Amino acid sequence: MQRTISAIIFFLVIVSGIIALQIFLSKKQNKWLGLILPFICLIFSILAVSGITTFSTFTVTEQYISENGEVINNVISTADKGEIISIIITAISVFLLYNIPTAILLAIYYGCRENLKRKKELEKMNIQDLE
Repeated sequence: MQRTISAIIFFLVIVSGIIALQIFLSKKQNKWLGLILPFICLIFSILAVSGITTFSTFTVTEQYISENGEVINNVISTADKGEIISIIITAISVFLLYNIPTAILLAIYYGCRENLKRKKELEKMNIQDLE
């Protein structure tokens, strides 16, 4: 029980740190800094999908030696039409699930950028009012 609570607290601290870092980077003047963490999450999702598609279909080659000494190759492929559809559905669902953090980080980014934009417009209006 103690390990579970410690793991949950550790996980929450890490997630809170990532969110705080995203807010910090999104509020910077350089607009590209806020896109670093969503881009990293997107890369992880692409790697996960490529791992699924790479290792889900394979070809096995069996070699037999006949009684007269001939080598006989037997190629077995495991890519049926039903399996390909299943792999595509799995890849799409994994891509969508892995991109939930990407969507959250992008929402934080656009929210912070919108606030910065609003503050700049108010500042311009205040300067115009003073003139």
